[in-house]
Amino acid sequence: MQAKDTVMRKTVISMLICCTVGSPAAWAAETMKPGLWEMSMKSDAFKNMPKMSAEQMAQMRKMGVNVPQMQDGAMVSRVCITKEMAEREQAPMGRHDRGCQARNFQRSGNAYSSDIVCDGPDMKGTGKVKGTFAGDTGFTSTYDFKGTAHGRPVDNHHESSGKWLAADCGAVKPVTPMQPAK
Repeated sequence: MQAKDTVMRKTVISMLICCTVGSPAAWAAETMKPGLWEMSMKSDAFKNMPKMSAEQMAQMRKMGVNVPQMQDGAMVSRVCITKEMAEREQAPMGRHDRGCQARNFQRSGNAYSSDIVCDGPDMKGTGKVKGTFAGDTGFTSTYDFKGTAHGRPVDNHHESSGKWLAADCGAVKPVTPMQPAK
């Protein structure tokens, strides 16, 4: 049972890292105000994820893993958006080693959309992101992904939102961006 829980955790964590750090919810590059942002995500994946004890979370944090908080059924994390990231004319993504790329990024007014294609060792499949900006200090988005994560089939729906908190990121380090596919 413990091996199954470990695989499920890896699957969900891989998806959430890709979706939270790598989704246009965290991109919003050309209109986001630089600084500290709070990102919130509700996901179908949480229903299947084994609950982590406080001790397990503390152990992961001790190993350097940034474990997001859970509030009202949503994963909540803080993300630092640098001035350079906010000024980009394109949508940066999260870590390149996840094997996911943004394609067909489109923007019209305060709405945006993009296809996500994952073909890495941990994640394979396709997704679609759609979102809306609320000025430069907020956004909402939806993300649907179908494929595999760590060899397990996934078909998930995520709802994200973000709000700007402060100009200074404090101890929160910026995410390392990856350029979208050409």
